[in-house]
Amino acid sequence: MTTSSPARFHSVRIGAATFALDAPLIVGRRPSPPRIVRGAVPRLAAVPSARGEVSATHVDIRQEGTAVVVTDMRSTNGTRVVIPGRLPVALRQGESIVVLAGTIVDIGDGNHLEILPLNRLVPQEESAL
Repeated sequence: MTTSSPARFHSVRIGAATFALDAPLIVGRRPSPPRIVRGAVPRLAAVPSARGEVSATHVDIRQEGTAVVVTDMRSTNGTRVVIPGRLPVALRQGESIVVLAGTIVDIGDGNHLEILPLNRLVPQEESAL
């Protein structure tokens, strides 16, 4: 019997919620999944947007190998990415960028998504111990 070590994934913190990137994460005011899904089914995270700055489906965040890729989903008001030690970058509609742990993704209306470091994914039953 072979035992493999748990997979390592980055996570994304949105307010008090944390999402492991073992599946893509789609964030927006009313996010919807893509029509055609290749690979893992994306998780959807809805955020408030009192001033309407966040698009319905605003940003896609996924892990490719050990890298994290942030893609603006053709949002109306854009996505601002602050990678540690670099100047902020404004993504154009549909543009992607590879980011590091500690990166802050600003999608508007005070919604800041923080990319967290690689961590072992612990099955749900074990995480309660």
